[in-house]
Amino acid sequence: MNGTNGDSTGHRQPSRRGGGKTGGRVRMTGKQRREQLLEIGRSVFAERGYDGTSVEEIAERAGVSKPVVYEHFGGKEGLYAVVVDREMQLLLDMVTGALTGGHSRELLEQAAFALMDYIDTSTDGFKILVRDSPVAQSTGSFASLIGDIATQVEDILGLEFKSRGFDPRLAPMYSQMLVGMVALTGQWWLEVRKPGKAEVAAHLVNLAWHGLEGLERHPKLVGERKN
Repeated sequence: MNGTNGDSTGHRQPSRRGGGKTGGRVRMTGKQRREQLLEIGRSVFAERGYDGTSVEEIAERAGVSKPVVYEHFGGKEGLYAVVVDREMQLLLDMVTGALTGGHSRELLEQAAFALMDYIDTSTDGFKILVRDSPVAQSTGSFASLIGDIATQVEDILGLEFKSRGFDPRLAPMYSQMLVGMVALTGQWWLEVRKPGKAEVAAHLVNLAWHGLEGLERHPKLVGERKN
């Protein structure tokens, strides 16, 4: 024997090592393929938006045929829906998980930091959430997510209102205002990234907290228009 992988004629034989490979590529399980398509879809949706994304491009980047994408998700809309649902749950978990208690001002800081952290670590996901959903999609909009987060803040704000002698029935409205302010600032910061995350959070809380601190119990309009 000459020490090579050969037959009696001296010709080399194909190696039998690396089982499970096809054409030099490792064959994925159904679960692995689904995760791969989700990651690729997430990247393309963030880059091109829903309308600019095609099943063809997703399949090409994944190295599969179009029917594979349809088999896992039923089409582009099905893939988009799963991507959006995952991002919404991630952001909601980060915000609600950050509200660990303490002084009310600290809770505002925690909520602001949670959103900024999400933008920082899941930029593609945030880009997808702030874009419009396709017409046929009834759920999964950024507005509906903001509403979910505002509901979490509502209970905390209601207790704060009650302790200060304000009408706690106004808490849902004020929670929408506060969360909306933070969310819109996050959209702006997504593009500019200046100043730093901590400084932006500090200014957000400065405006929100001092606005709440000087809140009038029965605010009145000062302009000519009254209705």
